[in-house]
Amino acid sequence: MTTDTRRRVKLYALNAERQWDDRGTGHVSSNYVDRLKGISLLVRAESDGSLLLESKIQPDTAYQKQQDTLIVWSEGDNFDLALSFQEKAGCDEIWEKICQVQGKDPSVEITQDIVEESEDERFEDMSDTAPPIELPPCELARLEEISETIQNCLTTPLRKEKLSMALESENYIKKLLNIFHVCEDLDSTEGLHHLFEIFKNIFLLNKNALFEIMFAEDTIFDVVGCLEYDPSSTQPKKHRQYLKQWAKFREAVPIKNQDLLAKIHQTFRVQYIQDIILPTPSVFVEDNMLNTLSSFIFFNKVEIVTLIQEDERFLVDMFTILTDPSTSDAKRRDIVLFLKEFCNYAQNLQPQGKDSFYKTLTCLGILQALEITLVMNDQKTKSASIDILTAIVEFSPLVVRNYTLQQVNRTEGDRMLLNIAIEQMLSDSEPELGVAVQLMGIIKILLEPESMLTEKADFLNFFYKYSIQTLISPLLINTIGDRPDSEDYQTAQLLGIVLDILSFCVEHHTYHIKNFIIQKDLLKRILVLMKSTHTFLVLGALRLLRKIIALKDEFYNRHIVKGNLFAPVVDAFIRNNGRYNLLESAILELFEFVKLEDIKTLCVYFVENFSKIFDEIEYVQTFKYLKNRYDQYQDRIKDRDKMSLDTGIPIIRSRFRRDPRQMDDEEEMWFNEEEDFADEYDTYNSVMKSVTEKNGPSQSPSQQQTSMQQKSPPQGAQHGGGLLGSSGSGMNSLSSTTTSSTTLTPTAGVSGSGMGSVSSISGVSLSDVVSNASNSSSSLDHTQSAAAAAAAAA
Repeated sequence: MTTDTRRRVKLYALNAERQWDDRGTGHVSSNYVDRLKGISLLVRAESDGSLLLESKIQPDTAYQKQQDTLIVWSEGDNFDLALSFQEKAGCDEIWEKICQVQGKDPSVEITQDIVEESEDERFEDMSDTAPPIELPPCELARLEEISETIQNCLTTPLRKEKLSMALESENYIKKLLNIFHVCEDLDSTEGLHHLFEIFKNIFLLNKNALFEIMFAEDTIFDVVGCLEYDPSSTQPKKHRQYLKQWAKFREAVPIKNQDLLAKIHQTFRVQYIQDIILPTPSVFVEDNMLNTLSSFIFFNKVEIVTLIQEDERFLVDMFTILTDPSTSDAKRRDIVLFLKEFCNYAQNLQPQGKDSFYKTLTCLGILQALEITLVMNDQKTKSASIDILTAIVEFSPLVVRNYTLQQVNRTEGDRMLLNIAIEQMLSDSEPELGVAVQLMGIIKILLEPESMLTEKADFLNFFYKYSIQTLISPLLINTIGDRPDSEDYQTAQLLGIVLDILSFCVEHHTYHIKNFIIQKDLLKRILVLMKSTHTFLVLGALRLLRKIIALKDEFYNRHIVKGNLFAPVVDAFIRNNGRYNLLESAILELFEFVKLEDIKTLCVYFVENFSKIFDEIEYVQTFKYLKNRYDQYQDRIKDRDKMSLDTGIPIIRSRFRRDPRQMDDEEEMWFNEEEDFADEYDTYNSVMKSVTEKNGPSQSPSQQQTSMQQKSPPQGAQHGGGLLGSSGSGMNSLSSTTTSSTTLTPTAGVSGSGMGSVSSISGVSLSDVVSNASNSSSSLDHTQSAAAAAAAAA
């Protein structure tokens, strides 16, 4: 089954009530079908591959292309079909195939002239040489005849074209508007209803030349007036009153360019006509009308943006007023609202033009201005500022990141843009948290490493040095004790947003967030929220822990074990008391992941600390499996110890490490600096102290060299194995001081621990140490306890 989204379509069929029925979603192709003896359109269902449509492309069938993604045609009598494509490219491919079969140019919108069969049709089929349409005289008494004539000319593209030419050449629209004034003066309801139908159908002609006439400064309000008298409404609308009196245009900065001013007014009024006045179009008939009207608005907006950008004096004056400390809040609000509309219009620009647009705003100081307007108390100003920042970040997060990095050298009193955004997110007082959610989206885009180029290292360093403390401050304040301090809904929602961002960082960042979490013991504070009364907050904390465990990183795993951080999860599971809900499912899934991925460190930790609590649970097999895996680990260790005792050959074991993964240079450097093997050093010092006390000082380097030459290294302890047998660990650096590879005979309780290799530094085997200390039970106990500690550390 093909997965090409270009060919993904919805199939519609027109039913007896003249409504379009959805026949299913599938993928369309055009192939030769032997049974139909011709190229056919085939649609196979997306769900099961069944055949939804098999339609031969007939040479005389009229296929019509609408809206760039729609192909409509009639199959037999009164059976209309339509294919709605997901992508324009797929529609173009099938349209070209249809035109190829019928020998038509793919640039046409309809392949055949539709044959009309209505008995009361006024006009015969026309050709390009046919005379133009003669409209009835524009008189009040003939409005009904005019309406019917226009209605009948909408049936074919040719008739629509002839009608458009007649309306344009005879100045017919202005004549109709003169009659409109007469009808209003006479209070002729019937005439006004006819005029509504006439102008609605003129819009359906979809001709830009007619729009230019109707939307001119001296005619647009009369057109709006005609559209107020909808026959389906009992009372006329008051669109003109709204546009003239209620909709106020505020000039934040005086616009001296009259062409620009006129274009702004026209665009607003036409947008109002499209969005408010015109009836809601049906899917396949009137929707095509909106294409030309939408294009008219689109090009108006592009022209407005271009004219403003070219007026450098206007923009400079605007930003000067915006950043002036003496500017009133009301004035700032007007300028910010203007800038918001300005950015909305710029979304219509091509990528190159949009890039130039945002560069212009950045050079003029838009980001500096947002630092002022984001913290204003006026909600409209703040909301518009966030919309502007969102538009900039979505188009080019690099611009904001570079600006942020330039703020490193700011004085302590000046707040940084990124921190301002975080503070505004955390201070959102709205119940729906609309501002906080929008700012969270901005912060995530800025922290997305895949969109970063050369600024990645610098920006992440900046964030974790200057901004993350601001982000987690409410979390730290609220988790001082063993349960959340504040349980109000607003605080819980904001903490949920903080957890969402931290989870994002855990998933997408590497050593920066790891370093921060471990150094600050942040995970322990986060898991305090597992005792919250708000389930969504409990799940947020659990989700962050789950993302950490998903990394299978031994640094994180050891941190969890050291802090006993599964305890809050187990407590939450016990408090849930077996209720079958989302929380229980999430906790079970966490342990199931540990089982499936065979994370030994967490498995051993869980069984040794919590297995008795879960012994009674039988509705899932996860915990029994973890216990069995733990027993297998222990049996394997015993088998190795027994083999070592039987053969006299030490088993050198590697410490468990997670699967290797690609790390960038900075992360690897951090690991080398941060890894702490204090336990191994303590054990080593303990053993060496015992050796020195019983045997005196170790051999001199020359003696060690002689000893090394006389003794051959044992099997399994060749050069490169490492003193602890843990290749790549931090203890490998000790191997540079080792000059002896003496064969060791481990004693019971330490075989395979790797500590035998450590004792070889002195040139004395660990068995000798135990033998020499046999008369001193206290020394023996000390040595054995040190060796046992070494085994645990390894």
